Amino acid sequence: MKVFLSFIAIVISISVHAQDTTKIDTAITEGTLLIDKDPRLDVLAKNEADFNATLVKSGKGYRLMVLNTNNRNLAMSLRSKLLQRYPDQKVYMSFQPPYIKLKFGDFTDEGDANRFKDELLKSKLITGNIYVVPETIEIAPDKSTSQ
Repeated sequence: MKVFLSFIAIVISISVHAQDTTKIDTAITEGTLLIDKDPRLDVLAKNEADFNATLVKSGKGYRLMVLNTNNRNLAMSLRSKLLQRYPDQKVYMSFQPPYIKLKFGDFTDEGDANRFKDELLKSKLITGNIYVVPETIEIAPDKSTSQ
């Protein structure tokens, strides 16, 4: 019985042919391709590209640690003073019990962060220590390259 089944399996495997890929249809290799699509797809693709260009991206950079305290009123007061004096910079407030940490700015270059640190110290707005800390920052898209 085993010999008979083996014989049938061999005969079937010899007679079975796979798809022949050696023949190439030359009528298909030449010509043009017509794509029929809805023109609204182009509008959607352009809108999505414009939206992605305006997104804020993140990357490695530096922030200034300006305050680390457990006095909430002091932290809120300094935050409001920084926002009034430097409206183009962001102030980040985080709570890690029992301390409130106030970080300032998004700097891609450590030299820029140190220059801003010196400016803050000269203004006497912050009387304590200011530390430059590496952090993931928000990188605003460059308006000159997106247009």
